[in-house]
Amino acid sequence: MSEKKILLSEREIPTHWYNVMADMPNLPQPPLNPATGKPAGPEDLAAIFPMELIKQEVSTERWIEIPEPVRELYKIWRPAPLYRALQLEKELDTPAHIYYKYEGVSPAGSHKLNTAIPQAYYNKEAGIKRLTTETGAGQWGSSISLACRFFGLECMVYMVKVSYNQKPYRRILMNTFGAQVVASPSNLTEAGRAVLAADPDSNGSLGIAISEAVEDAAKRSDTNYSLGSVLNHVCLHQTVIGQEAKLQLEKVGEYPDVVFASCGGGSNFAGLAFPFLRDKLTENRKVRLVAVEPSACPTLTRGTFAYDFGDVAKMTPLLMMYTLGHEFMPPGIHAGGLRYHGDSPLVSQLYHDGLIEAVAYDQTRVFEAAVQFARTEGIVPAPESAHAVRAAIDEALRAKEAGEKKVILIGLSGHGHFDMSAYETYLSGALQDTPYSEEALRESLSRLPQV
Repeated sequence: MSEKKILLSEREIPTHWYNVMADMPNLPQPPLNPATGKPAGPEDLAAIFPMELIKQEVSTERWIEIPEPVRELYKIWRPAPLYRALQLEKELDTPAHIYYKYEGVSPAGSHKLNTAIPQAYYNKEAGIKRLTTETGAGQWGSSISLACRFFGLECMVYMVKVSYNQKPYRRILMNTFGAQVVASPSNLTEAGRAVLAADPDSNGSLGIAISEAVEDAAKRSDTNYSLGSVLNHVCLHQTVIGQEAKLQLEKVGEYPDVVFASCGGGSNFAGLAFPFLRDKLTENRKVRLVAVEPSACPTLTRGTFAYDFGDVAKMTPLLMMYTLGHEFMPPGIHAGGLRYHGDSPLVSQLYHDGLIEAVAYDQTRVFEAAVQFARTEGIVPAPESAHAVRAAIDEALRAKEAGEKKVILIGLSGHGHFDMSAYETYLSGALQDTPYSEEALRESLSRLPQV
């Protein structure tokens, strides 16, 4: 196979999302109402989510049809290309075949638009006028800002302060799409003011930004909250990625031995891995599915499988997930999209059951791989995506040492064009690793809710 890029036609865009809950041997435990401790029902979520998304959150139907208005907007950039990393393979001198599914071709620059569009669509259909959300690195904020513009909705984004300052151009992109963006913690909400009162210099966290966005949405009848990862319906929408990748690999007679994707809240990993997991669960295909996370926020590799809040202010339902504790304050690493204390309940359950794997890396090794990828493949990866690149390079080198051909698939979830300051820090030799200490982890986990 000599072609570098494997394309699909417009008619091959998936018509349905794949719901992994139809095939999981053990479903996640239900979310709990934080006030009663009992399973949360639709009425507990209706204040901030439209009913169609609530239905998708609990559905065990295998295939859920993609609405035609959503699919039409997908056609702006989907099907996304699958590339074979021929130049990287050559530099590594590996017998492995390395493929990467590139989601950076979306108008917002990442995979996040795959769920932003249907979320905006379902809210518009429900009569909602305004959405609030949080964002870490800004990729989700950019995506929901554009999706809101597509459907004529107002958009309010609470951006984690450290990223707000690190990534000004991502913030300006959101403003260009029409969104209002504030640094979180802010003085606009009770949750934000409480954090600032305790720590005026707080860099913020996704947990804090979620609290602010949920509080904002709950106070207005015309406003709903929108989340870019973690929840079941978000993972569901992302499965267009893996479905397309499977078909593209079929066209060249290949199937992955191992799939690597970065994992913060879990939607990027789920989107690429879940369609292959279906093969593993229903056809006994031998494929490894590996979530790659930062050592500074090692949710799967060092967290605890327990019920926890999704936010600092304890406004969200309790979710059964791998967590570092809802009060976890992540170091200011440049992979802002991976600085979340918890993981998707779906991803967490699958990891708990041993059906997927996880690995964590320091950011200096991640950026080393990112630069090598950029210099061979000509694409600058987002810091989040570069975690998967690091893992794939290590796997390809192991294949070289063992003298075995291996097919490796990477989820390249977005480009790093707004992350040049991070690359500058790395290239200047100033980038430092900040692994999460055992003492800080114990302290954070000691405050888990007693369920």
